[in-house]
Amino acid sequence: MSSSPPKLPLWVRQAILWWWGVLVVLWLSLGVVRQLRGLLIQLALALFLSFAMEPLVDRLGRRGVNRGVATGLTMLLLVIGVAAFLTAMGSLIATQLRQLAEDLPGYLTSAELWAEERFGVEIENADLIEQLQAGGQASEYLSGLADNLVGVGTGLLSGVFQLLTIGLFAYYLTADGPRLRQSICSVLPPARQLEVLRVWELAINKTGAFISSRVILAVISAVFHWVAFAVLDLPSAVPLAIWVGVISQFIPVVGIYIAGVVPTLIALGIDPTKALWVIVVLVVYQQIENYGLQPRVTAQTLDMHPAVAFAAVLAGTATFGASGALLALPFLATVQSFISAYIARHNVVESRLLTSTDTAPPEAGVEPSGAISHDAMTEPPDTDLDGPAEEQIEGDG
Repeated sequence: MSSSPPKLPLWVRQAILWWWGVLVVLWLSLGVVRQLRGLLIQLALALFLSFAMEPLVDRLGRRGVNRGVATGLTMLLLVIGVAAFLTAMGSLIATQLRQLAEDLPGYLTSAELWAEERFGVEIENADLIEQLQAGGQASEYLSGLADNLVGVGTGLLSGVFQLLTIGLFAYYLTADGPRLRQSICSVLPPARQLEVLRVWELAINKTGAFISSRVILAVISAVFHWVAFAVLDLPSAVPLAIWVGVISQFIPVVGIYIAGVVPTLIALGIDPTKALWVIVVLVVYQQIENYGLQPRVTAQTLDMHPAVAFAAVLAGTATFGASGALLALPFLATVQSFISAYIARHNVVESRLLTSTDTAPPEAGVEPSGAISHDAMTEPPDTDLDGPAEEQIEGDG
């Protein structure tokens, strides 16, 4: 008499089905996310822009301006400012490139004479000079490039309008922000509603803090480079300094390299030695900013450790490129502030590992400020039987 194989319990079969079901859903979701990666990045950028505009829109709304009109005015001011800035810089670059094309043959001749006098090396650059002089192919190419750069501002403005998707999302997220938050909260219990609104407010505050830190650093950078460019006697020192300050702060990771190209090319059109000094100025200030200014400004505005901020920018760049680098700091600051509300803080024990080396060592028999002595940790506090305790140390269990 043969016995039939034992059947799997019902809960085991259900667990297997759930396992495969979740795996299939995750696989399909991952495929959808990959296909919609561009759209999701645009939504993230639109949400970031919405958070940035929210304080100004709220201020205009409190003064009686319709929220939709206030959002439109804010976005219009932003577009006009960016377009005017890029148009002015495009015209400046074009002018200096023309000057560089005219003066480059003289630089080559001077370099040839210098090499012959110092090292006895003869350089045949007659053909190159002929090409660089008026009517030469290289000269025509540089002049044509300069003419094209006159329309850099218009071309970039056209590119801004091509980002209509981000602009539309940002507009509706800001103009209909209260209605959107009401819709989200309506499907959640009251406790969850408070958490969602708290995260939303944190995101707005941290985005504003991020922009404030960028503006502060941009102003400091512009002032520093204005003084340096004025000392080097570069033309249009103020616009160049503003260009370096704005581009280096608001274009993540590669902003300083993009910003440094323009003043370097302009200085090269005047004197190659000045171009070298411009590079030195850019490198020196970048070190001052990285190790002196940015950590302090970031700590004050975003309440974030500089090393954590640096790692967040690298991670965001590796994951989502320049967009990730832009969104990394406000996102991490929001998450950090939200989580910190649910982390219990405890008294810290005394240890030399917890004492900064730049502080003076405590005197013998004197406990460092803020530390808990071993006696206080092991012995109960003295109390007055006739009254409340004069001093208590609360343990954490």
